[in-house]
Amino acid sequence: MTIADDIKESFRKGSTLTRLIYFNLAAFVLIKACYVIFFLFNKGEWFELFVTGAFAVPAALPQLAAKPWTILTYMFLHLDFLHILFNILWLYWFGKVFLAHLTGRQMLSVYFLGGLSGAVLYILAFNLFPVFNSILQKSAALGASAAVMAVAVAIAVYLPDYIFYLVFIGPVKIKYIILFFFITDILMIGNGNAGGHLAHIGGAVFGYWFAIQYRKGNDITRWFNRIMEQPATWFKSKPRIKVTYGSSRFDDYEYNKRKADEQEEIDRILDKIAKSGYNNLTLKEKEKLFNAGHK
Repeated sequence: MTIADDIKESFRKGSTLTRLIYFNLAAFVLIKACYVIFFLFNKGEWFELFVTGAFAVPAALPQLAAKPWTILTYMFLHLDFLHILFNILWLYWFGKVFLAHLTGRQMLSVYFLGGLSGAVLYILAFNLFPVFNSILQKSAALGASAAVMAVAVAIAVYLPDYIFYLVFIGPVKIKYIILFFFITDILMIGNGNAGGHLAHIGGAVFGYWFAIQYRKGNDITRWFNRIMEQPATWFKSKPRIKVTYGSSRFDDYEYNKRKADEQEEIDRILDKIAKSGYNNLTLKEKEKLFNAGHK
C-alpha cells in the first residue's frame, strides 16, 4: 500500500478523534502548500489575508452576515505551526480520555458546539464592550482552541479526579490542569489576543454545561447528534459486497450490518440515560457503552 492508501485506510477505520485530527491537519497542510506557491510569486501576504478573510470568523456583525459559514470554518483554520501543534496535542490527550468514557458522536457534538459557543462569546464581547471598538472592524478569530477547550473541560468536569502524569511534575488531577488554563485565559484577556481567550472561555462554558447536564442524565447534544448523522455518513466508504469462495459469508455486508446493530443498541442505551440516568443502566449496558467509547 502507498502512503496515501495508508492514510485513507487510517481515516476510514479511525475514531472520531482520528478524523478530527486529520481534518485539522489536512486543512493546515493544504493552506501552507498554497501559501508557498503564492509566496514564490511574491503574493504570500495577499494569500494569508485572503484565507483569513474567507474562513476566519469576523467580529463585526455585517461581515459575519456576509460570511456566515465562517462560524464553522474558523475552527479548522490554522496559519501557524505552533498554533495547530498545541491544539492537536490537547485534542489528542483529552480526546483519548473522552472516548474512553463517552461516545464518538458526543465528542463530535461537543467539539462543534463548543467551537460555536466560543465564536458566539467572542462576537458578543467585541460588539458589547467599548474597549474593542477600535479593532472591531478588522478583528477575526481562527483556530480549534475553543472546540478543543470544550472537549477538555467536558471530560475534566465529568471525570474530575482522572490523573494525568506530567513531565517534571508527576501525577496531577485533570480538574486542576483545566482550572489553571481557564483562569489563565481570564487573566490574559487584557494582555493581547483577547478574542482568542474569550473564545476559549466560551468553549469551556459549553464543555462545563454539557458535563454537568450529562451527569444528571441529560445529554444536551442529542439534538445535534441527529443533525450530524447524515454528514457522518460522508466519512464512510460505500458498502461493497465481497464474496469469499468456499464460504457463504459476505464480509462487507455483515460488517456494515453488525456496525448498524451496535449503533442502534448504543442509541437505545443513550436514550435510557436521558430518561432515567446513567445509574439505572444494567452492568451489561454500562460495559457496552464503555466498549463503544474505545472504538
